[in-house]
Amino acid sequence: MIMTSIQPRKQRKERYNAPLHRRQKYMHSLLSKELRAELKKRNAQVKKGDTVKVMRGDHAGTEGEVEEVDLKRCTIKVAGVSNFRADGTEVPRPIHPSNVMIVKLDLEDSKREEIFARRSQ
Repeated sequence: MIMTSIQPRKQRKERYNAPLHRRQKYMHSLLSKELRAELKKRNAQVKKGDTVKVMRGDHAGTEGEVEEVDLKRCTIKVAGVSNFRADGTEVPRPIHPSNVMIVKLDLEDSKREEIFARRSQ
């Protein structure tokens, strides 16, 4: 996406006020070395069903399946990554997609395979 200003405050404002179709571009994450070699692509969009490895934060090293993708807040929820509330209930912890690495893609969506095939040519 092309930013119209070089001022950081205006760039932050544009990201915050971006429509959902533009926010989808922010939901990309790195691919593992094996996937990178196979698909000839450095990153890919994170989707529900992908298996990711958390690279940063308290849960670094944890692998799990993506349970939810939240475009409004630009976060994902991963199985096995959660916090405990004061009353003892367990809640999923939202993670920014830049802090995870995709280990296994969910290629059941045929359009996704077409995208990778088109991009690798």
